[in-house]
Amino acid sequence: MTTDTAFKIIGGAPLEGEVTVQRSKNAVLPMIAAALLPKRGQTVLRGVPTIADVLIALDLARLVGAKVDHDLDAHTVTIDASNLHNGVLPAEYSQKMRGSVLFLAPLIARLGFVELPGSGGCNIGERKIDFHHRGFARLGADVDYLEDGTTLIRLNQPRMKGSFIYLDIPSHTGTENLMMGAALSEGETIIENASVEPEVIDFGHFLIEMGARIRGLGTPTLIIQGVEELNAIEYTPIPDRLVVGLLAMSVGIAGGDALIRGVEPTHLRLVTAKLEQMGVQSIATGNSLHIRRHVNRRLSPINITTHPYPGFPTDLQPCISALSTVAEGKSYIRERIFENRYDFTEALIAMGADVLISQNDVLIVDGVKALRGAQVRAASIRAGAALLIAALGAQGETIITNAYQIDRGHERIETYLAALGAKIERIELETLNPATI
Repeated sequence: MTTDTAFKIIGGAPLEGEVTVQRSKNAVLPMIAAALLPKRGQTVLRGVPTIADVLIALDLARLVGAKVDHDLDAHTVTIDASNLHNGVLPAEYSQKMRGSVLFLAPLIARLGFVELPGSGGCNIGERKIDFHHRGFARLGADVDYLEDGTTLIRLNQPRMKGSFIYLDIPSHTGTENLMMGAALSEGETIIENASVEPEVIDFGHFLIEMGARIRGLGTPTLIIQGVEELNAIEYTPIPDRLVVGLLAMSVGIAGGDALIRGVEPTHLRLVTAKLEQMGVQSIATGNSLHIRRHVNRRLSPINITTHPYPGFPTDLQPCISALSTVAEGKSYIRERIFENRYDFTEALIAMGADVLISQNDVLIVDGVKALRGAQVRAASIRAGAALLIAALGAQGETIITNAYQIDRGHERIETYLAALGAKIERIELETLNPATI
């Protein structure tokens, strides 16, 4: 027998009170990778959430030769990359997290080569990374695909060379990776169709403080003048808008009155506008977001199409889909980023939701009066977030297994929700060892 970490939730309790949100996972991960770029000094990151993906990234940094100090109590990470020596990223680490691809640029720039056996993370679609490879080829690196599936990227010259790079899609990891490579290249690099997500802009500011010369942040065209070296700095990343979205939609389904502090409300304008359409009130004041919903009124249905920022974020699509399961009428959810993002639907059906995927891949949700508790499994980070929301609004007890997926992106999410009055606890379940079946 083995154990599986799970969440047990008793639904129906309205959420009230206030919490301060964690810092952004998607901003922290590229910063951990970029901390390998300076040849001397210590990069200090503050407000780092203690989540599974961050811990994997820190392990990868140690494996390539960086000295890493992680102060869990202070949420501070200190990275000294003076003695990098290993450009091989082990599969047992890199295949757990797709963000491992962000280590390509620092290792190419510092060591002249990198071997990547494959990147993991959530199984929500192909999420090809060959455009990362093509970008490094444009910067002067040689890219070889070995028979065992390993990608070997080598630099046969002292520095990469500035170039024109076009991204087929405005990928945030692609943009960040090539920003790092261009920052230490010789000459000028132009990146067209760059991501404009808030986390990418924050990462750009991080690189600029390190000494990078970047123009065009927040636009699809980045112009980067390479420098010879970057400096170690101290930095605090932006709040995690995806956790804010989860908490806001939790109040939306359970009802109540909650204040979420440490927020950047402008990053969530479209999300809060859609919540207002459904009947969830949102008031932004400074760096706080006040969320309210009266439980005696049913939510209104919604139409959503995901799109790169500033469109509706794909990472919050599962959450608003869960919220729409109890709306009065039919909602139509169109996922246009990842083809496997509907990996939460079977679990919602088990909880009594009326959902189906049409022939043209539109999720049609016909709201029911109430969901019912069930035992369900989190297939990915965002699917897990959707199930948390559904469980908070359901009647009875819900068990969400495979909590590891939720932990990859949410630090102690049960403490945030419990602070607002949710009946939630982390438990250990005994499961059969697959090897004995």
